[in-house]
Amino acid sequence: MLAPALLVIHLGIRIVFPSPSIFTDLVLFNLVAFIASIIAFGAPRFNDHYAKRAIGFAFLFWAIGSTISSFNSFSSWKVAPQLVDIGYSLFYPFLLFGLVRALVAKRKITRIEIVDTLIVVIGISAVSASLLMKPAISRFDGSTATVFLSVVYPIGDVVILAMSVALILRHKFHLRTSFLLAGIAAFAITDFIFFWLSATSVYSFASLNDDGWLLGLILIAESLSHHGGEIEVSERITTAWANLAFWFSLSALAISTLLPQFLSHVVVLPCLVSIALVFIRMEIRIRLVRDSHEERQLALTDELTGLPNRRRFLQELERLNRKDGSLLLMDLNGFKEVNDRFGHDVGDELLKQISIRFSRLTPANVLLARLGGDEFAAVIIGSKAESLELANSLRASLTYPFNLSAVDLSVGVSIGCASNEGETLAPELLLRRADSAMYEAKRSGSGVVFWLPSLDLIKSR
Repeated sequence: MLAPALLVIHLGIRIVFPSPSIFTDLVLFNLVAFIASIIAFGAPRFNDHYAKRAIGFAFLFWAIGSTISSFNSFSSWKVAPQLVDIGYSLFYPFLLFGLVRALVAKRKITRIEIVDTLIVVIGISAVSASLLMKPAISRFDGSTATVFLSVVYPIGDVVILAMSVALILRHKFHLRTSFLLAGIAAFAITDFIFFWLSATSVYSFASLNDDGWLLGLILIAESLSHHGGEIEVSERITTAWANLAFWFSLSALAISTLLPQFLSHVVVLPCLVSIALVFIRMEIRIRLVRDSHEERQLALTDELTGLPNRRRFLQELERLNRKDGSLLLMDLNGFKEVNDRFGHDVGDELLKQISIRFSRLTPANVLLARLGGDEFAAVIIGSKAESLELANSLRASLTYPFNLSAVDLSVGVSIGCASNEGETLAPELLLRRADSAMYEAKRSGSGVVFWLPSLDLIKSR
């Protein structure tokens, strides 16, 4: 309640004593802005962590800019006015980012999100301001850069108000969104009144209108004290805004180069910055796609042997629903004894060597996978004859020993084969048939067995 109470006191003093004073317009006015920043930083925990910080810093930067501006109005010794512009300019990207985080239900911050915010703020604001530069120069005093920033501020308000309304319209109205929209509107209206009064040379420092900025900050800060209303928003929406800003910037840059008389040269730098950010965004996206692809590959790859794992095998098995092919299930013979006698390190190395031998014999169109332990599998798109030929080749590859740790180690393999040639079989049924055939191959010692209906009866016994 302290911030609104101080705002009411400030308004009362200003009405009774309209002349500017250090206490009223330097201390009390800016104290309200700093308190609004503290309120945002200390908002309840149910708020997005980044939203609280971003809005808090936005208010803090605005309060610093306002304090310096107020100080310069009273003092003969002037603090660098560029600091005022920096403070006010930083207010917009931080506020836009914080408001989006406050309205959108998500936790993890992304680099794409930060870059998109900068592209929207710099691109759209710069291009819009450049269109108003020519008429504004004749209305405002100061350097071209000062005039440019004076025009940018109300346009920044429009961008923030438009994006906030677009998000709020997807909510059901409640206290959080009501306070938020009222705060943004109050701040934007105050900015527009200030812009108009300055353009018509009737603005005076410490006018009643200035309290609209404080009212806007207080209402936005108050919105963070109310829970609910967050929505799910696809990244495509923020990407669309960023793309729009990019094309605006590119068009403005082309116009300012080919027809400099239509646009001010001031637009060149922010447009170049916006375009550079788009390329940075593309680089980030490429890296994310590559990392995502690598993560998917790792999720489908056996860590020990580098072969596809069970998950990848089951995905490939689904393809046999639509094509003729066969499934081979393989279980090593004698591997447990080697593992128990020589240890897991030797066992792991033996599995790697077996995988290498199997891989050398496996055609490119066959998926060879390690299912876990000493079990392997192969999914073959082709005829029964091709499957049987591969099964015999894989079995033959283990007929000569492996030399590991100066010891010759021998293992064998039992292979069960099942085919859906001429049938439409569910993957689960094909898997059961191959398992029955492998069970018979191990039981009989025959090495390779193709499934027959009688094998299910033998296994059930």
